[in-house]
Parts: sequence; C-alpha cells; structure tokens
Amino acid sequence: MPAEHPADAPADRDADVLRRTEGRAGFLTLDRPRAINALTHPMVRALDAALTAWEHDPAVTTVVLRGAGERGLCAGGDIRAIHDDARDAGGTATVAFWADEYRLNARIARYPKPYVALMDGIVMGGGVGVSAHGSVRVVTERSLIAMPETGIGFVPDVGGTWLLGRAPGELGTHLALTGGRIGAADALLTGLADHHVPAAALDALAADLTRLPVDEALARHTTAPAPGVLAGQRDWIDACYAAPTVEEIVDRLTDSGVPAAKEAATTLLGKSPTALKATLAVLRAARALDSLEAVLDLEYRASCAAVTSHDLVEGIRAQVVDKDRNPRWRPATLAEVTDADVARYLTPPPGGDLGLAR
Repeated sequence: MPAEHPADAPADRDADVLRRTEGRAGFLTLDRPRAINALTHPMVRALDAALTAWEHDPAVTTVVLRGAGERGLCAGGDIRAIHDDARDAGGTATVAFWADEYRLNARIARYPKPYVALMDGIVMGGGVGVSAHGSVRVVTERSLIAMPETGIGFVPDVGGTWLLGRAPGELGTHLALTGGRIGAADALLTGLADHHVPAAALDALAADLTRLPVDEALARHTTAPAPGVLAGQRDWIDACYAAPTVEEIVDRLTDSGVPAAKEAATTLLGKSPTALKATLAVLRAARALDSLEAVLDLEYRASCAAVTSHDLVEGIRAQVVDKDRNPRWRPATLAEVTDADVARYLTPPPGGDLGLAR
C-alpha cells in the first residue's frame, strides 16, 4: 500500500483548480461552476503543475478529475477571452494558451498513473481535451459530449481530430462537422469514454478510488447505459460522410431520403464554410498520422490560422457575445472557399510549429 499523506484535507486552490489528496488518490476539481468550468490559461498551468507534483509521489497512485457544480465537467475553453484577444490583440495570448493546453493534452494521454476523468454533464471542446485522453473515462446518464467548433468558425482541437478520426466508420466525421452532442452510450461507441457509472454513484466511486485500485473501484459501480442513437444511423452516416468534399457530403445527406440525414445537411449549412472544409482536411490528415502528438501539432497549425481569421471572431460574437445566432461568415458559401483558404490551416504558422511529435 502507498504511504498516506499526513493531511488529506483541505484542498489547495490554484487558479480555479482545487487540488487535494485523500488516501491513495489525488483529486483535481475544475472550479468555475458559473462558467461550467471553462478553461483558462492559469487553469491549464495549474493542472500541469499538479500532474508534475504527483507523477513521482508514491503516495498518489491515481489521479481523479472532476468538475464543480451540477452542470458539467467543462464546457471548453474560455471563448469570450479568445474572442477579445483575437479581435484586439491578434490572438497572441490565445496561441500561447493553446500551446500549453495541447502540451497538457499530450501529457494526460501519456501519464504513467491512472488518470480517471469523471465526464458528468457537459463536456465540450477543451473539456474533452482534459478528459478523453485519460486512461479511464467515465460517463453518466447526464453526460453531454461534443466538439462544437465549426459553429464558431473554428476547427476541433485538443486532440479532437485524433479521437474522432478513430471512431468507427464515419461517425467521427459526422460529429466533427456538425458539432453534434452525444450521450453516454454513443461516447462509449465512438471511443470517447470507457465506462458508464450512474451520476448518483460518482461520490461513492470517488471514495472507493481513495482506497482501492481503479479496476476494483469501477467494478462496484459500472452499469450499462441507456441505448444511444448513432449505432442505428451508421448506414447513412458512413455512406454520406465518406464523400471526398463537404459539398458532396451535403448533397448525399440531402438526397439520402433519411430525415435525420437531411437535418444534418441543414445543420452543416449553418456552420462556417471555411471551418467545415478545414475540419474535413485536418480530420482526414489526422487519420494518417501515428500519434496524438503529431495530430496536436497539426491542430496547432489549424488553430493558429483560425485565430487570425474573420470567422472565429464572428462566430463567437454571434453565439456568445451578442447572441444573435446570426453569424456572417466570410466566405459565405462552401463554393467560395478556395483550396488556398484550406491550405492555410495545414501550413506552419509564422512562429513555427508546436513540435510535440519531435
């Protein structure tokens, strides 16, 4: 048995991250509940510092990530701050934030101790990055998981294209382009989660993790989730999203005769045309890469291109700032997005690549 810490409480706070140890476990709680625990740069640094402290601490055998409040683990990055920085300062602070965030995502994936993410409630964007790369991903009946970036003129990042690119068939392409939200069963199906535990049992699971190995603790609480929806939609999703271009994907969805497919086409036509084409290009390039680090390097290129684009600022304005839900994309149609526009998202930024895969 590992040595006990001399004091298992209270928690230390570092930049809206609560850190405490109890028994054999180290607990990290994202603590911005009014913002659904949206990540800031100081929070990313705090998480990384905790992982550094615990990596070689023999008293900590398991790391557990939770979110404060009842709404979710993490709604993503602080996109209002990203909007303001991109609009007013060219995105300099945002690029620095992404660099550290992506390094953290890679570290979580390679962490040498069990990293248990309790993905209860809303888990989107950056929230996926700090949870779905962990070695143990737990969802509940309240889980609502998405990579909704195309709706704000952005491209799935934080290793999202690595995860979605490896989902069965074209399910990941569907989720990446539409930004669709999925529940527990579909998270298990697509490989974004490993176990389902009822939300009411999370506290008991956390308590068991302080004294038991992870497998034993999970065995006490894991149950089967309610059925999902994606398994029954594989036929039209795989057929439509295998098309070589976004335009043809939309055509296939529209012509499929399947109501849900037509709804997906309508959804796509409301997203940023540039973000859709860039997302498809990045997702398909990610499938050919052999490591999460290489994909994060690729996503960093796309993110650096997006932060200097019109559509990212405009998309956040429409969805979060003014909330008029009426973004004015530029270019406004898929046909107007050129190959050169897309290539910019695959090109190293002026400041150079992130270099995680070196």
